[in-house]
Amino acid sequence: MSDLLDMNDLPEILGLHQLWLVDDPTGCRANLYGMDLSGADLTRANLNEANLSWANLEGADLEGANLYGANLTGANLIGAILEGVNLACADLSGAKLAGANLVDANLEGAYLYGADLTGADLEWAKLSWARLSGANLDGANLTGATLPEGWEQ
Repeated sequence: MSDLLDMNDLPEILGLHQLWLVDDPTGCRANLYGMDLSGADLTRANLNEANLSWANLEGADLEGANLYGANLTGANLIGAILEGVNLACADLSGAKLAGANLVDANLEGAYLYGADLTGADLEWAKLSWARLSGANLDGANLTGATLPEGWEQ
């Protein structure tokens, strides 16, 4: 069950996270565990190493966001806009990404164990070194995608 986040608090959370990223003692890591962020506008947000595990991001706009090393374990990203997003080294184990727009996304070194990417658009996505064991890519668009060495479609 997701906790409802007052969207008015989101700018403050993101601001404190930016301070944490530059080792400012007044900052703190964004912990959005289990939060309901469905439909949120997080375009170009810097959520590097943030905790978004089990968050509901269904239909959220994360275009161009930086989620490098973020924890998105079990997150609901169904239908999310993730075009050009940086998800390198992120943990997306068990995440729901069905129908997500991941065009030109960087997923290098990402953990996608058991992730549901059914019908996701991964055109030109970078998946080198990604861990795809148990991931469901049925109907996914992989046109031009850079896949892990030895990966067979």
